[in-house]
Amino acid sequence: MAEAPEPELLRDPESYARLLEHVREAVLQGVPGPRPPRSVVSDSWNRSLAARVDPDEGEAPFVYDTGDLAALREAHPLAPVLPVLRQMLVSIADDAEHVMIVTDADGLILWREGAAGQLLRGDRVGLTEGTRWSEAAIGTNAMGTALATGDPVQIYSAEHLVRRYHAWTCAAAPVRDPETGVLLGSIDVSGPLRTVHPAMLSLVTATAQLAEGQLRAQLAIRDEQLRRVNMPHLDALRGRPGALLSAGGRVLAAQACLLPSTVDVRRGGGTVTLPDGRIATVEPLAEGYLLRLSSPSTGGGPRSRLSLEYLADGAFSTTVDGREVPLTLRHAEILTLLSLHPNGLSAERLALQLYGESGNPVTVRAEIHRLRSQLGASVVQTRPYRLAADVDADFTRARTALRTGSPADVLRAFRGPLLPDSEAPAIREERESLTAQVRQVALNSGDASVLWSFWETACGVDDFAVLDALLKTLPAADPRRAAVTAHRARLA
Repeated sequence: MAEAPEPELLRDPESYARLLEHVREAVLQGVPGPRPPRSVVSDSWNRSLAARVDPDEGEAPFVYDTGDLAALREAHPLAPVLPVLRQMLVSIADDAEHVMIVTDADGLILWREGAAGQLLRGDRVGLTEGTRWSEAAIGTNAMGTALATGDPVQIYSAEHLVRRYHAWTCAAAPVRDPETGVLLGSIDVSGPLRTVHPAMLSLVTATAQLAEGQLRAQLAIRDEQLRRVNMPHLDALRGRPGALLSAGGRVLAAQACLLPSTVDVRRGGGTVTLPDGRIATVEPLAEGYLLRLSSPSTGGGPRSRLSLEYLADGAFSTTVDGREVPLTLRHAEILTLLSLHPNGLSAERLALQLYGESGNPVTVRAEIHRLRSQLGASVVQTRPYRLAADVDADFTRARTALRTGSPADVLRAFRGPLLPDSEAPAIREERESLTAQVRQVALNSGDASVLWSFWETACGVDDFAVLDALLKTLPAADPRRAAVTAHRARLA
């Protein structure tokens, strides 16, 4: 989530720029400053300095000349949406004395448009086509930081790490491939600090979303064309189970079978194992694939029963077919993520969800190997990593109760935070989301018993809003009221 412009910036940009300069100098010298930098800026400065960007003499490197850029532009996935970007941003950039910039995923400026005066001003500092604006190349800037974080960002004056860009402010948003989620590049509007406008970041973000919508519409058209061309191959199966897949493995059409939305295909086709254990053959077509199911059923013996009791204040329990298996926290995290993704996860995605951007798939593979040795290969399967067991997890029961149950049902299912000691990014996000929803159900219920149940968990015990709601609903003669009153007084 992008941080909003600070009030000082909008009231007096010049004074705010001087304040930012003092903040930057203090950080670089390692002394106390007038205030800390914004967290997104501080993190970016750390990454930039680690990449050995020179704060005083750094300059955006020139990578390609104009002749070499032509082929890169023509082949880039954002080329088809350039008319939309021009329509949304160029006239506004002109009026605000800004320039519109489009980069690739590595921060290379592919397109730059705006008023002639601003383009000349950009030329003097290397803000031109063919230069690279990744954080590793030139330090903190909106384009590079948006690509590094995957989020929209606005960078003001001396928030740029490199001094020569302190007269500039810029807002940028990343654009992702709607099929794969991979970063394609960024859209940026840059100009002088004195013309900064609080709506610029919102405008750039909306434009990036519009560009992704255009790419999604174009993908749908290509999918329909591919379906029409390849449908004879599916018809030739004469009703036997099969499907048409895109080049990336997305299911475009299927007959006589239920499939996940995407099949993990290898280049050139071959045999694949579906998340539920079925075996299929993938045959390459001129574009895309034809999938044939080898068997309509999963085969094999009865599935194991896996029970996960992970909503607690510290302890967690894992049982297989009634047998409790002691697991490390890391293995409990893996089982949680696999149960939340029944179609499976690749080593890369599992590493990202467990460790963040620093995750290593090799580490994940080693952990999966150890986990399979404990639970059995029939419980945890590979390609992709998935659970091949009947899973009963307390956190999924709580999610179901939130959708279909009463407030009392929700609090019966929810006994505490999900794996509270876990710092895995995806677990933390799921824990916070689940807790927030249960908390809101309790507060909205107006039911003393429901509120009391939530207060008894580690999530609610020190929550003033819950305590106050209890004091409003508990009768004066209820002995629980005295406990709540005393606890609130201790907190206050």
